[in-house]
Amino acid sequence: MTAASVNIGLTSRTGPVPFPMARRTGIVRRCAAELEALHGEAAQRYWRTECRKLADELLALGCAEAEMRLQVLDFQDEVQAELRRRHLADATRDEAVRG
Repeated sequence: MTAASVNIGLTSRTGPVPFPMARRTGIVRRCAAELEALHGEAAQRYWRTECRKLADELLALGCAEAEMRLQVLDFQDEVQAELRRRHLADATRDEAVRG
């Protein structure tokens, strides 16, 4: 459960979200790969743009503002988790090569 999901009771749900952002593994992995390749201002600009696109998509689908925010926060958590997994895999692979 992500940090945003813990607060789910604080909002009024309009119904189930058919494709939760955090479950869109293709987008999560693509964003993580892009963020690994970018640094500084470019990474921040990319990240803000991607999150805004996802928020706009949810709002266009009729998602309530509060639910949209929770979905974007869950998505951000999943991208961070993917970045951690990638870092750990790289570190493990590097250690095996040296080891």
